[in-house]
Amino acid sequence: MLQPSEFPKRFDNPVMRIACLFLGLLGLAATPTNAALVLAKDGTAKCVILRQAGASPPEQLSVKELAETLKVITGAGFVVQDAAESSPEAAIIVGQGPVAKNLFPEVPFDQLGQEEVVIKSKGNRLLLAGGRPRGTLYAVYQFLQQQCGVRWWTPWASQIPHRPTLELGDLDLRCRPTFESRDPFWFPAFNATWAVRNFSNSQSANIPEAMGGCIRYRGFVHTFYPLVPPEDNFAKHPEWYSLIKGKRTHDHAQLCLTNPELRDFVVERVKQWLRESPEARIVSVSQNDWYGACECEKCKALDDAEGSHAGTMLDFVNYVAEKIEPDFPQVAIDTLAYQYTRKPPKTIKPRPNVIVRLCSIECNFREPLDAPANAKFADDIRGWAKICNRLYIWDYTTDFAHYVQPHPNWFVLGPNVRFFAAHNVKGLFEQGAYQSYASEFSELRAWVLAQLLWNPQRDDRALIDEFLDGYYGKAAPAIRRYLELMHGASAGWNLTCFSRTDTTFHNFKTLAAAEQLWREAEAAAAGDAEILPRVQRGRMWMGYVWLTLWDKLRKECADAGATWPLPESRKAFAADWLKLAQGAPDLPWTKVKQINESGLTPEKFVERFAKD
Repeated sequence: MLQPSEFPKRFDNPVMRIACLFLGLLGLAATPTNAALVLAKDGTAKCVILRQAGASPPEQLSVKELAETLKVITGAGFVVQDAAESSPEAAIIVGQGPVAKNLFPEVPFDQLGQEEVVIKSKGNRLLLAGGRPRGTLYAVYQFLQQQCGVRWWTPWASQIPHRPTLELGDLDLRCRPTFESRDPFWFPAFNATWAVRNFSNSQSANIPEAMGGCIRYRGFVHTFYPLVPPEDNFAKHPEWYSLIKGKRTHDHAQLCLTNPELRDFVVERVKQWLRESPEARIVSVSQNDWYGACECEKCKALDDAEGSHAGTMLDFVNYVAEKIEPDFPQVAIDTLAYQYTRKPPKTIKPRPNVIVRLCSIECNFREPLDAPANAKFADDIRGWAKICNRLYIWDYTTDFAHYVQPHPNWFVLGPNVRFFAAHNVKGLFEQGAYQSYASEFSELRAWVLAQLLWNPQRDDRALIDEFLDGYYGKAAPAIRRYLELMHGASAGWNLTCFSRTDTTFHNFKTLAAAEQLWREAEAAAAGDAEILPRVQRGRMWMGYVWLTLWDKLRKECADAGATWPLPESRKAFAADWLKLAQGAPDLPWTKVKQINESGLTPEKFVERFAKD
């Protein structure tokens, strides 16, 4: 946490306001110097909370969340009043309204962005407000977290300090998030309440309008065949589908993007989708999840001229975007720069109502995306950044083949988010293990990514440390050493989002040291009914590797003359592992339903170890 001496009180440069939004808030001093406002003294409220006239549902929720959380912090019951023309001398004014405008005329309420935040103190009054729909809600959560020390680590774990006396120094902040779309796409992040408290506007969290809503898509990705189903259209219009090796086909193919009849058909299909989903603000028109680009004369000529298959893709998407714009001016078309379309075209530029979503699937996720190992991707993002006004990223932060095995990408999350922010990225989708609880460090990644997506300039190592201390308690030091161990051991390994288990760093020496650290962590958490189940997940992640590589690791152990740290029976160890993976009935977040994207269950996994 920054100390007051490390930042100025206000940012007049709009770029600085966007990039450094936490920096305008004072630190967590229990008794700040020259306190301007006393919210509570010895467990008694010293101000009221004002609800503004005409408060929207998210602003009403803001008042409720503020009052309830302050009561937990201070032990005081804060009176909530509907704002009249004047305000009490000591008040927290929540949201836009006549009183806020009268008392804070310098705040341009009518010009605030949808998620822009204003936190400002003046005398004995504090303003927590923002743009609509979500700004005021975010202002309250920013205040509770950065000024009061509240943390919502997961949907089931929070940290709310007890401070009977709560005093504030001067506050003056106006800011908005760097990214317009923020999606830490991990299973624990799909809880709507957790999402809004941690500034995610992911559609995956299905945030209701009463909580500020979220970005709504129609179709999310890989929509060519949903838009133009081959079973309905190929027999009548084979020319609408890819020509591959001289033959029209829909088998692992794409669309013939230069065909004029197909283009108009897709325009009408997109309009149909949007009439069916009037809440949608983005509609996906994007390639199937395989290769198979069209090789017809017109498509090939355009792609050759543009030096990339993104030539036909972007020309096609621009056409659709132009045609729907008169009827749906508020909607953007989202397409992919993925695999064979990743390289930007030479001359074609996306229309203003086109979003290009660049995908990092081929990268080495052990290294930052601006490292030499990822030079080609870095070149592509620089190229797209030059021509695209709404550049989104689809990034990968898990191992889809092995959700529960160590995936040492923890220390590149922050550098990568900052790299995206530095290259004009407007939306960031951080895909993780999205099908089950208890995947490897899912809670840590979800929370850390949520903080970084709101403000990329935060210290990611400090965020990781903060989460470890808050979520794992006394077990944090051992777990921190484990992260450093695996990060160091994985140096030089090409860590993909489909990495195998038999890696160079899954060797006996490293795993034995890791096992010892998790035992230390578990011993430190012994007797703590809340912390211990969280720590035990780590032993499960390590156990997955031990079971998979059992024979190899036993040989390495024998060759080293070391002592085998596990039971002699793999069958018995597998039974214990399965019990842990099945979780505790009263703790649903401890149950693993899938251990990879393909749907492998823990029960099916351990079947192979039925005999020693």
